[in-house]
Amino acid sequence: METISAAKLEVLKRTFNMFDEDKSGFVPTDKIVTILNTLDVRFTHEDVTKRIKGIDEAKDGKLNFDNFVNILSCYMVDDEEDDEAMYEELKEAFRLYDREGNGYITTSTLKEILKELDNKLTDEDLDGIVEEIDEDGSGTVDFDEFMEMMTG
Repeated sequence: METISAAKLEVLKRTFNMFDEDKSGFVPTDKIVTILNTLDVRFTHEDVTKRIKGIDEAKDGKLNFDNFVNILSCYMVDDEEDDEAMYEELKEAFRLYDREGNGYITTSTLKEILKELDNKLTDEDLDGIVEEIDEDGSGTVDFDEFMEMMTG
């Protein structure tokens, strides 16, 4: 397993829990591409397929957390400059969607953003993500919550 920071491991843990919809301790292998897209990670489908085949020896189409981390950590690079650049990009993206400059975006706008990032997300997936982010049920997400969601 690649060495990754505690922050990246936390992102992976939250991501795993989000996609472990039935709380069985497993994530379906067919969700890995969706997850990589959601995390805005560069990859090739051939490489992902090869890595999954190498880890999913039982061919049961699911990954436990350790195998999940093993696959996704290959695509996650720890680099402070990348982190700073990502922060600035997310800040700009948030500003673009916060059209009125209120310091927040609505959860419906957040769903639009997530749908743009990954058009394979179902309405149920989007509702689950929004529910986890908008814990107080306000119907809005501020920049800190947005950053938390996007970076862990």
